[in-house]
Amino acid sequence: MIESHRGHSLWFAFILHRLSGIGLALFLPVHFYMLSLALTDPGQLDGFLAFTDLLLVKWAEFGLVFLLAVHMFGGMRLMALEFLPWSPRQKTYAAMVVALAFFVSTGFFLQAI
Repeated sequence: MIESHRGHSLWFAFILHRLSGIGLALFLPVHFYMLSLALTDPGQLDGFLAFTDLLLVKWAEFGLVFLLAVHMFGGMRLMALEFLPWSPRQKTYAAMVVALAFFVSTGFFLQAI
């Protein structure tokens, strides 16, 4: 019988990359709305920027930067799979992607506090 691929660690890397892309796509309308506020209603933008000083918003920014870093580094790993020869260290590379994304987003979060 064929073994399920869903228990493989590289499948989890694929799912993390896919979910981070969906999360970033859901954030884009909010981002564009805030950019439009900067052009049309600076007073309302100032109110929103005051809201971003809350600790909960800082944690949300940490999550957003983590999603961005996971998506970027995961995409680079996928491009390496396409263009470089297959190696048995792919699981290690996938784990390094998550660790690197965590360090990038933690550095951003520590700087924001």
